[in-house]
Amino acid sequence: MITLTTLNARYSHASLGLRYLMANLGEHATHTRMVEYTIKSATDEMVADLLSDAPRIIGFGVYIWNVNETLALMQAVKAAAPQTILIVGGPEVSYEVDQQAITKLADYVITGWGEITLPQLLTSLIDGPKPLMKTHIGVQAKLDDLITPYHLYTDHDLAHRNIYVEASRGCPFKCEFCLSSLDKTAWAFDLDHFLREMETLYQRGARTFKFVDRTFNLKPDTGRRILDFFREKLNDDDPIFAHFEVIPDHLPELLKEAIAAFPAGSLQFEIGIQTLNTTVQKHISRKTDLTKAEANVRWLREHSHAHLHVDLIAGLPSETMASFAEGFDRLYQWDAHEIQIGILKRLRGTPIIRHTEAFGMVYSEAPPYEIISNHDVSQAELDAFKHFAKYWDAIANSGRFNQTLPLIMAGASPYARFADLSHYLNTIWQRSHSIVLEKLFTEVANWLMSRSDESNHDDIRHAVTADYLASGAQGKLPWMTRGLTIQTKQKTDGSLLARQARHQTMTSSAN
Repeated sequence: MITLTTLNARYSHASLGLRYLMANLGEHATHTRMVEYTIKSATDEMVADLLSDAPRIIGFGVYIWNVNETLALMQAVKAAAPQTILIVGGPEVSYEVDQQAITKLADYVITGWGEITLPQLLTSLIDGPKPLMKTHIGVQAKLDDLITPYHLYTDHDLAHRNIYVEASRGCPFKCEFCLSSLDKTAWAFDLDHFLREMETLYQRGARTFKFVDRTFNLKPDTGRRILDFFREKLNDDDPIFAHFEVIPDHLPELLKEAIAAFPAGSLQFEIGIQTLNTTVQKHISRKTDLTKAEANVRWLREHSHAHLHVDLIAGLPSETMASFAEGFDRLYQWDAHEIQIGILKRLRGTPIIRHTEAFGMVYSEAPPYEIISNHDVSQAELDAFKHFAKYWDAIANSGRFNQTLPLIMAGASPYARFADLSHYLNTIWQRSHSIVLEKLFTEVANWLMSRSDESNHDDIRHAVTADYLASGAQGKLPWMTRGLTIQTKQKTDGSLLARQARHQTMTSSAN
């Protein structure tokens, strides 16, 4: 009678939100089917599957990364089965409801939390009386009253997909570009219950855990217990991997002691810096002690094996590209494994909109609502930056250019160096995606040699070749006498390939 669905960004993502809804449906669960697709799934195939059991009601989880594809799917469902009731919910449809095509098409909209409100709406639709209102404001549940959904991860999920978990919801900070800024605080699930659920997942075979908590290290005692749980599972023959988002300027000794005990490949930290310009920090209500943040990142790099992602955002109000470059250069010296750079997005409902007039903020009207220009940054600068970001991801963050990257970044300004490389590559291909790996390695080498003395060319080719072989590629660079042999394939760094795989599956938007 009822189907719940969403379109994930990748197959490797398993929707935690959808599972929470399913777990808390009460009496409706017995006649509800849950099904996930991806944004690459064919619309006609999804329609056929959704309508295969003639559901009376279909609920869609809508996010910034799937809103266009979900709208197309809903239009196709309405055309094929106009009597089907369509409900939408999720972050993308929780604000500016009256302005969206997808909410106009839907029969009902749930804004905010859905675990309580969805089953109430379903009861009204099935048993009556029929709801008078189209939009229903989600009731925020007490966390202790929620049924956690981890039992809904299948054995196939545990073996092949990222497992998303949460020890807390909400965020006490007010960063204006983030939807979590609308939360009053962070709420913690009962820790004993949560760890029992994690134990069950582990015993069932889960080995990759991605925490969606915004503030994992907000309470050191809680963070320590969670780290200790995973530390007790460490086994060289059966590795485990956990990903956390951490507050950069809050890393007490209690947590450092536990973090230092983890081997390489078992911990990954996402560290939100966003800007190193203190004036910009004030404009976006971002409170970060950058001195402490730098000390913590350097400590993690020098005294732990955790893999570190640090984040920067371009296009923030009053941030020029020159000041962004200065911040990038400073952050690069902190020596994190990856710098995740992105462009400001105007997420629906976020307070960042208060700066629109004062700073001339112009955003795209299409998802993901990226900034086009403002008083301090031109459209041309931001267009060039988008190429910079994509090439940075393919070269620096991918882990494929470990020996070559120091050569690329050598100079007074690492940002300026990479911007020059990005411009060079984009001039050749007029794009920054779908680049054949052999061509990417070759042109990086050509750029390096064009900007160095001929006496350094052999060293450049040697570094690029070593990285190419270590990447697991099986082709041949122009100066190589032959392609990979069985012997060289066997020498490929397995940990590097594992990092590349995680980079591909865990850097996209998830839930």
